[in-house]
Amino acid sequence: MELAMQTQFDLGLRLLAAVALGGIIGLERERRGHAAGLGTFALVTLGACVFSLISDLVFSASSDNTRIASGVVEGISFLGAGIIIQGRGGVSGLTTAAALWATAAVGMLVGYGLYVLAIMTTAAVLLILVIRHIGPIAHTLEEIRDDDEPAGLRVNSESAG
Repeated sequence: MELAMQTQFDLGLRLLAAVALGGIIGLERERRGHAAGLGTFALVTLGACVFSLISDLVFSASSDNTRIASGVVEGISFLGAGIIIQGRGGVSGLTTAAALWATAAVGMLVGYGLYVLAIMTTAAVLLILVIRHIGPIAHTLEEIRDDDEPAGLRVNSESAG
């Protein structure tokens, strides 16, 4: 399969856009001291974008292109499962795993050329990650957790993601 140089350049810009959007989300995670940060999130969006490009370029005329998309979702699910840790103090890593999963979707959106949706999804992920740390909201969430969670199943808000 040969692609014109201009087409390859356009697809390369999609890769860079995916890295940038994933990196923005990763910066928020890194700023909060999580092991999965800029590099992890940028690589996930890049990988999801590449697989989406392959799917679109190679299998666009057949129904097999959905197989690659489902493979990306499954692969990210396994990666996310490795981030989640259950210990005596509760469960941690849930938010980071969920953010990583959503970030893969951003990479896929960019891969399929859906830039506006990718930017809006990135903004939504950032809003969700940041808003829960704003003073009054964080306090309200903590009160809700204290009232509703049975002992032993407590999700530690500081280490949950």
